[in-house]
Amino acid sequence: MELPEPNIPGLIWAFRFDPATKGWQSLPFDVRGEDLISEEGFVWLHLGLSDARVTSFIETIKDFDEEARLELTSRNYREHLSTTQQSVCGTLVDFQRGFDEKGAEIGWLHFAVTNKIIVTTRLKPLRSLDRVRSILEKTTRVRSPLDVFALLVTEFQRTVLDVVVETTETLNDIEDIVYEESSQDGTRDLTPARRMIVRLNRHLRTELALLRRAAAEDEEDLFPGLDDVADDLIARIEMVERDVTSLQDRARLLHEEINTKATTQTNRHLYILSILTAFLMPPTLVTGFFGMNTENLPFTETSAGTFLAFMLIVASVGFAWWLLRKADII
Repeated sequence: MELPEPNIPGLIWAFRFDPATKGWQSLPFDVRGEDLISEEGFVWLHLGLSDARVTSFIETIKDFDEEARLELTSRNYREHLSTTQQSVCGTLVDFQRGFDEKGAEIGWLHFAVTNKIIVTTRLKPLRSLDRVRSILEKTTRVRSPLDVFALLVTEFQRTVLDVVVETTETLNDIEDIVYEESSQDGTRDLTPARRMIVRLNRHLRTELALLRRAAAEDEEDLFPGLDDVADDLIARIEMVERDVTSLQDRARLLHEEINTKATTQTNRHLYILSILTAFLMPPTLVTGFFGMNTENLPFTETSAGTFLAFMLIVASVGFAWWLLRKADII
């Protein structure tokens, strides 16, 4: 079965909000670009950047300025948020979606919002986008392009919470290994968990800074309604950022505990090695003495020389043991 070729390059899905029914309508796969914008309602268009023709199509959307067009097709993966009275555009972080509907690899979502259209683009499938799509099919609360943008950020925050729960379970398993008498130390599992936590914390802090800066813009440079939306999103992201910071502190303590455990084990091994060295040093001295090629060595004139030399070795070990006990070393 062959899928129809979309008229819009890179089209993944398209939705139109109908203000009469206050519901969302999924547009057909062969919808044409000139049919998107209408007097009533607005459109959400989601495109895949793997299609090289997406850039030329976005150039035809007159609602976007040059900055918004560049942001939608950007391959410079960094978080960014820009606002004017006519539009909001930028790039935000998300999680890639694997075949199991999950994934912890970082992906990037590009977006541009006006009063009539919101366009999102991505290179690889993202988890939050599919969740937003499912929500739109059941909700009537999302009634503007800015609401769609807010829902995208909210679903990313919820996805981060899912990752926080998964990472918490990982840290719980590592704690069980660390605080039990086990030959494993948990380092193999802790390292990727710490890496994920650090990346999450960095991206969340960046998003907070971008939203705070956008909310603080002058009215003549602020997209209508963005300040209220930004305040709500800041509160949501601050909540999950605290959870991630708590995980980061917990992972750091686990790392220190693992290092302490490894240091203790190394010191124990060195202690045992030192005791063995102290026990073997006197016998080594005795055997070295009898191994000298000189005349008139003791016990050479008697048949019991070997036994006497052995007893001298045992006596030297006993003396070493007594000396270590006297010094309270063992």
